[in-house]
Amino acid sequence: MRVVIVTESFPPDVNGVAHCALQTARHLVDRGHAPVVVAPAPAPGSKLGALAPCPVVHVPSLPLPGYPQVRVALPSRRLAATLIEHNAEMVHLASPFVIGVRGMAAAARLGIPAVAVYQTDLAGYARTYMGAGEAAAWRRIRSVHSAADLTLAPSSASLHDLETHGVPRVKLWPRGVDTVRFRPDLRNEELRRELAPNGELIVGYVGRLAPEKHIELLADACRLEGVRVVIVGDGPSRPGLEQTLPGAVFLGRRTGDDLARIFASLDVFAHTGPFETFCQTVQEAMASGVPVVAPAVGGPLDLVAHGRTGLLFPAGDAGAVREAVRALQTDPALRTAFGSAARAMVEGRTWAAVGDQLIGHYADVLAGRRAKAVAAA
Repeated sequence: MRVVIVTESFPPDVNGVAHCALQTARHLVDRGHAPVVVAPAPAPGSKLGALAPCPVVHVPSLPLPGYPQVRVALPSRRLAATLIEHNAEMVHLASPFVIGVRGMAAAARLGIPAVAVYQTDLAGYARTYMGAGEAAAWRRIRSVHSAADLTLAPSSASLHDLETHGVPRVKLWPRGVDTVRFRPDLRNEELRRELAPNGELIVGYVGRLAPEKHIELLADACRLEGVRVVIVGDGPSRPGLEQTLPGAVFLGRRTGDDLARIFASLDVFAHTGPFETFCQTVQEAMASGVPVVAPAVGGPLDLVAHGRTGLLFPAGDAGAVREAVRALQTDPALRTAFGSAARAMVEGRTWAAVGDQLIGHYADVLAGRRAKAVAAA
């Protein structure tokens, strides 16, 4: 199958959309398909990192005002030209919003089936950054996704939100996790001594440092005696968080095997953002055998079994975060049991398994198109 993946973000960007698009391309190649990626050009001078598994077509882009880590694609003829030159049989739209909308329009003009992957809670971001605009965001989402042959939601909460707001033809497609890279035996005592020289309980957050993540909810946990909070990632909120989180260790952006070693060396993983459509870092922590503390909303509801693999707390409740951390701090046996159960829960959620599910969705869309053509004839 000849697939064009049109994505709002791709490595060297580090985020969920970029990672999922990369894993999708890898799996398609592994299964003998022929993908091409179309993505916004990275910032000048960026290191591309690991080689892409397939050709990547970059379209001109500009940094998002106020958030330069995010690149926004500019109009370009390269997108439609790529669909034609690649003789695309399927267009995969990763979190369509800017370039993805143009990809949807081009696919419609050319009569190519399109599958749209919902990955970003734009309505939640509108509320965070503008204090309003949720209704407008949902109108945009509904307009974009209604044009697709199929929309894939990463969690049951996202699927419910999409259907509630009138998006048709929605199915569930979760995310995979690299259970070989992220595993418990990478726990490193030397690293733990560096991060917590007095033997403190290490509570880690991994992800973007941005307002919608509400990392400030860890402030009360930072003040617990015998607790060391470790923050991995970067973003516009870092300067403020360095003031808000007393005693926290900021490690900056980490990737690959280095990140896996950090995950496995945590005692507790804490996620605080309420707008996660899936939350891949929760799954990576679980694969690393680490108990999770996360809000009882969105993607984490599908991932964290409360009282078995971790603890869920009411979104936005800093006191509940502190009490969840305290409960795990005082019960090492509970931490061990949660971590073991977490690892067991995700062992079958490989990228190969979910990649095959995706190819199955492609096949269903193509079969549906063929049936319509026969009926019309």
